[in-house]
Amino acid sequence: MQKLSEQPFQRFQDFYPFYLREHANPICRALHYIGSSLVLLVLAWVILSQQWLWLCSLPLIGYGFAWLGHFGFEHNRPATFKYPFYSLAADWVMYKDFLTGQLERKLKAALAQA
Repeated sequence: MQKLSEQPFQRFQDFYPFYLREHANPICRALHYIGSSLVLLVLAWVILSQQWLWLCSLPLIGYGFAWLGHFGFEHNRPATFKYPFYSLAADWVMYKDFLTGQLERKLKAALAQA
């Protein structure tokens, strides 16, 4: 299994299986989904209410739940610290995979690569 200290990822498709392995704990993933869902709800509310200052809360909401999952349940360092853009993209891809029922298959394949 590739650790954060090893060679950097050059392509997102190589990074995503690593990202999934770093999210093997279902509670960690659930906290990511809660954070992502709240981000979408707050974003919708901001657009409807035009309370633009609330946009400042989006990183705190999204990352707060995710980091709680990593430090409290997964017991690993969030990939965001080394791969901020890939991690942000992978979080939304994982959320989409969860919502569309593709996550379990992709997670099993990623874990088999380890």
